[in-house]
Amino acid sequence: MASQTHRPRRSCLYMPGANERALEKARGLPADTLLLDLEDAVAPDAKLTAREAIVSAVKQGGYGHREIVIRMNGLNTEWGEDDLKAAVACGAKAVLAPKVESAADIMTLDAALTEAGAPNDFGLWVMIEMPKAILRVEEIAAASEDTRLTTFVMGTNDLAKEYRARMTPDRIAFQTALQLSIAAARAYGLYAIDGVFNDIKDEDGLINECEQGRDLGFDGKTLIHPSQLETANRVFAPSQHDVEQAKAVIEAFADPANAGKGVLKVNGKMTELLHLDEARRTVAMDEAIRAFETA
Repeated sequence: MASQTHRPRRSCLYMPGANERALEKARGLPADTLLLDLEDAVAPDAKLTAREAIVSAVKQGGYGHREIVIRMNGLNTEWGEDDLKAAVACGAKAVLAPKVESAADIMTLDAALTEAGAPNDFGLWVMIEMPKAILRVEEIAAASEDTRLTTFVMGTNDLAKEYRARMTPDRIAFQTALQLSIAAARAYGLYAIDGVFNDIKDEDGLINECEQGRDLGFDGKTLIHPSQLETANRVFAPSQHDVEQAKAVIEAFADPANAGKGVLKVNGKMTELLHLDEARRTVAMDEAIRAFETA
């Protein structure tokens, strides 16, 4: 139900709602999306003050082009309903709900958003981080046809806990979950954001995991520290070579001499009409990124 655009979400940075200094610093960070966190990063006795801090910061503004998403506590907690209402009222663009397990959960969240007065273009993002969510990921994605659901965010830390799995550099324990989630997201036109990389000091490890996520098809990556922004922004952006090839594909199919042709050779590569759609998406994303970086 919510509209989709070519909006960059290369870097989605978690910022703890209980840290007012971090909320202030976020106004100057090169993040595409800020995930202002009321859930995992906030202790139970700090939930209310964190919510107040986030509401105050979002209302104050100054975040520029950065997309503001509030990660709420689950609706089954004592804080969840008020978190959701606060996200709608303060001017955030979306709410990120944790631990969904079924399409019914999506319907419940969407109904709560409607009751809170959220417009149809208010985004519902959900964490895919529970075993039942993986087993039901197609039905969860399908719920987007009748709700505000726009985005999957992989919760690989929670999946590791629930699976009793180890985090290895190849993420072999999570490949099925990651690939099924990508398939479901693409089948229903959703964004898909990869999980976090935990070792802040391991730059090579971050690069490798970002590249793996990009190769799997993710639109961007969730991050836990500002030092990770540059890598995610670079890896998940179209390369200059990709943009130049995309423009060449568009120009080739637009050439009247190629009218009616379904297959062309562009810069030595066999190119079909399906590549034209991807070329247009690549150019549109590059233009959106450039607009962000010059804003």
